[in-house]
Amino acid sequence: NFLTYYLLLDFQTLVSWMRGHESSVFSISVHASGKYAITTSSDTAQLWDLDTFQRKRKLNIRQSVGIQKVFFLPLSNTILSCFKDNSIFAWECDTLFCKYQLPAPPESSSILYKVFAVTRDGRILAAGGKSNHLHLWCLEARQLFRIIQMPTKVRAIRHLEFLPDSFDAGSNQVLGVLSQDGIMRFINIQTCKLLFEIGSLDEGISSSAISPHGRYIASIMENGSLNIYSVQALTQEINKPPPPLVKVIEDLPKNKLSSSDLKMKVTSGRVQQPAKSRESKMQTRILKQDLTGDFESKKNELPDGLNKKRLQILLKGYGEYPTKYRMFIWRSLLQLPENHTAFSTLIDKGTHVAFLNLQKKYPIKSRKLLRVLQRTLSALAHWSVIFSDTPYLPLLAFPFVKLFQNNQLICFEVIATLIINWCQHWFEYFPNPPINILSMIENVLAFHDKELLQHFIDHDITSQLYAWPLLETVFSEVLTREEWLKLFDNIFSNHPSFLLMTVVAYNICSRTPLLSCNLKDDFEFFFHHRNNLDINVVIRQVYHLMETTPTDIHPDSMLNVFVALTKGQYPVFNQYPKFIVDYQTQERERIRNDELDYLRERQTVEDMQAKVDQQRVEDEAWYQKQELLRKAEETRREMLLQEEEKMIQQRQRLAAVKRELKVKEMHLQDAARRRFLKLQQDQQEMELRRLDDEIGRKVYMRDREIAATARDLEMRQLELESQKRLYEKNLTENQEAVAKEMRADADAYRRKVDLEEHMFHKLIEAGETQSQKTQKVIKENLAKAEQACLNTDWQIQSLHKQKCDDLQRNKCYQEVAKLLRENRRKEIEIINAMVEEEAKKWKEAEGKEFRLRSAKKASALSDASRKWFLKQEINAAVEHAENPCHKEEPRFQNEQDSSCLPRTSQLNDSSEMDPSTQISLNRRAVEWDTTGQNLIKKVRNLRQRLTARARHRCQTPHLLAA
Repeated sequence: NFLTYYLLLDFQTLVSWMRGHESSVFSISVHASGKYAITTSSDTAQLWDLDTFQRKRKLNIRQSVGIQKVFFLPLSNTILSCFKDNSIFAWECDTLFCKYQLPAPPESSSILYKVFAVTRDGRILAAGGKSNHLHLWCLEARQLFRIIQMPTKVRAIRHLEFLPDSFDAGSNQVLGVLSQDGIMRFINIQTCKLLFEIGSLDEGISSSAISPHGRYIASIMENGSLNIYSVQALTQEINKPPPPLVKVIEDLPKNKLSSSDLKMKVTSGRVQQPAKSRESKMQTRILKQDLTGDFESKKNELPDGLNKKRLQILLKGYGEYPTKYRMFIWRSLLQLPENHTAFSTLIDKGTHVAFLNLQKKYPIKSRKLLRVLQRTLSALAHWSVIFSDTPYLPLLAFPFVKLFQNNQLICFEVIATLIINWCQHWFEYFPNPPINILSMIENVLAFHDKELLQHFIDHDITSQLYAWPLLETVFSEVLTREEWLKLFDNIFSNHPSFLLMTVVAYNICSRTPLLSCNLKDDFEFFFHHRNNLDINVVIRQVYHLMETTPTDIHPDSMLNVFVALTKGQYPVFNQYPKFIVDYQTQERERIRNDELDYLRERQTVEDMQAKVDQQRVEDEAWYQKQELLRKAEETRREMLLQEEEKMIQQRQRLAAVKRELKVKEMHLQDAARRRFLKLQQDQQEMELRRLDDEIGRKVYMRDREIAATARDLEMRQLELESQKRLYEKNLTENQEAVAKEMRADADAYRRKVDLEEHMFHKLIEAGETQSQKTQKVIKENLAKAEQACLNTDWQIQSLHKQKCDDLQRNKCYQEVAKLLRENRRKEIEIINAMVEEEAKKWKEAEGKEFRLRSAKKASALSDASRKWFLKQEINAAVEHAENPCHKEEPRFQNEQDSSCLPRTSQLNDSSEMDPSTQISLNRRAVEWDTTGQNLIKKVRNLRQRLTARARHRCQTPHLLAA
């Protein structure tokens, strides 16, 4: 179960333990707000809430489509998910709604995306893989807008990262591309130009990261070192390598040892008291001293700007190198060439045969450490054949392997440099220990401590016991890690003889416990285990021995000076008796072949013996099996006979049981049939009782409904009677009011007629008598004709009214017949019909009243015109009486007009006589009678409808009869 941890770095404590992934997490992306995080594995991606450390959502995919990378876009709320089938999706972080999907790249430049990079403004996405093509996507337009082809040396892209700039507002233009050759190239994505590159084929880059402000680039090299580059220096001097890191180390001795440096300069130059007479001579001496100083400085100059003399001064002052820079100083002191190609060639040869079973002889708990030790020893054996037969090589190499286990190249070159320089003449007496080296140590020990050497001689302790164990393990068994590092700071900073002097100094500093030892086992234990010894005292003793040992016995006269490994290829190591090694190799090969032949023959014999044994075992097993089969067959036959007898008995019992079951089944069927019949009978009885109860309930409900209906009908009858009386009362009151109004109108009309007649009589009196008679006769005749017309109109109107009444009755009869077929919901329609009929009648009454007012207005206009006409005629008659002979024609015209006047006046009089008033009154009375009859008919219809509804509720014939 793979887990994701979240640590609080300020306090170095575990804050949360987030479970959920079933495979290893290879990518973690944090939101710009720091609230969310996405962890990605090969099969799933999970979104975490960093406030609660709870999982919000989980992205599951099919097994056939793996996840390449899932990350947040900078300065946005968008999640970008990239899958192994080149599909890229954008999701909203809050709702996890899919915003868009990028289209597929063109087939001409289709690559499988492996690495991705996004600009700081989140607008451009760069993608690459196992190709020298780069795809640039515009995330705003959601399309591929540029394809960049890298140089032909680039076959695959391992890492992409944009170089930030403070003045581009997040739209980064420089892209760093790390390819498979370990070189990181920085290109401009707009101009497609190569700006600069870091790393090389010999010193390749494993991974790289850029600071947030884009000022520095940190790279982990393939040799395990960490390089930090200044972007400003790279952009100014493109072709120059990055500045060395040793400047930081140089500042320390300069600042702390400035006085000693001045002293050295004063001593070498002798310029404390300059004189004018010796100015030129002093200058010449200074020049010579400077030349000598330059030669010494060149001799002491180390790679990367270090100076060996200054390092020795620093070492004497502090006793050791700073832990932070120790590995770097060692690499400079040993002048390691870092031949990656040559080392790769040795590693590619695989594990050497001599070290295949290394774990059996040296069981190491750490598998990684054992694997690195095996590779290093195999590389040394492939470099020189003698190392495959050197028994103490694992002991010699182990401390360096443990120290440099993360950088195998440096580990190999350190051990090789140690063997070439500090292990000189070790292999001249191979396979025996180096007698010459041990003799040097014994001579030095005899010079400085004869008592101790005599003690060793007295107890038969040779240099192979008190010196060789320390040399073959390089003091790793007798010193702690810190003491061992401090010792080798001094060994690597001095002549190769320093290691031999250290063995002597260790014995001299331990003389007290050694002099007290008398047994050989005690001596062996002492030189193979840690002892209570101050390493600083030992180192001071070594320097003392280096200075006080005579030249004739000093090891430096017999050992060569330091020689570094060659650049490019490692030197040939043949400082050993080749014939012995070859002979041992041949003998070992012969023994190995003989052993292989013996093993093959033994394997063949063992196989034959195994086959014979197996055949014998198989035969015995076959005989045993046959015997067992025979016995089993007899047993099975006996069992078969017994089983047949049991089967016969069981069949008999089974037949008896079947008969019993059949009888029981018949009894059960009979009982079930009787039970079913009884159940049917009970159900029928219950149904009858239920029907009786239902009938009784329905009769009871019917009686209640009939009684309620009767009460409702009685109440409705009473209400209708009261409404009828109310309607008759209102009708009578309305008739009386109308009659009063009509009488008042008649009286007014009569008075108006009398006035008009009075005025007309005056006019008649003013005319001739004959015309009066004639007019009277004509008026009477006209009145009679008008009366006849009025009578005829009255009769016609009466007949029309009767016809309308008949039609109305017919319509009511049809409506009653239709309502008899409807249900009780039609009651509402009847009430609405009554309301509409009432409104209609009131509307009709208003219309008639409007016509009456119009008739009154017309009558008033006619009265006014007649009055005006009478006044004109009277005035004319008066004027004619006063002057009869004046203007005959106009008078004749007036006579004609006057002759026409009676006809008009007669018409007017005939239109407003008492019979017409009487006719309107009669019409009004007829209308009121018709309205009353209609109301009575409506009441009767309602009563019939209620009766029909009551009959409809009663479904049985006797209820209908009732």
